[in-house]
Amino acid sequence: MVENRVPLSQAGIVRTGANPSKADFSRAMGVNLQRLRLERGLSQEKLAHMAGISSYTYQKFEKGESKPGTPMNPRLFTLLSLAEVLDVALEDIVPADWPDLSGD
Repeated sequence: MVENRVPLSQAGIVRTGANPSKADFSRAMGVNLQRLRLERGLSQEKLAHMAGISSYTYQKFEKGESKPGTPMNPRLFTLLSLAEVLDVALEDIVPADWPDLSGD
């Protein structure tokens, strides 16, 4: 256990206490990506190219998957790249209610 961990609320991150499943969390992130992409009039292929990822990978992200039946788990730099291309903060992509990360 980390002794000097700063509470999320002190870091400006507020969680509502809801603990969605990893699959539900991933689907919510996929919905956010799709909504932001459509608001900007971008195709999946164009957004993927601009973010430096494959179209197939991005298509899976919008479905909330990495592989069929597996919740998406993108790398931090992939999320940062998508946020940059979409011209949004990372918080606009990542849902506020995080899944329980204590186990699988």
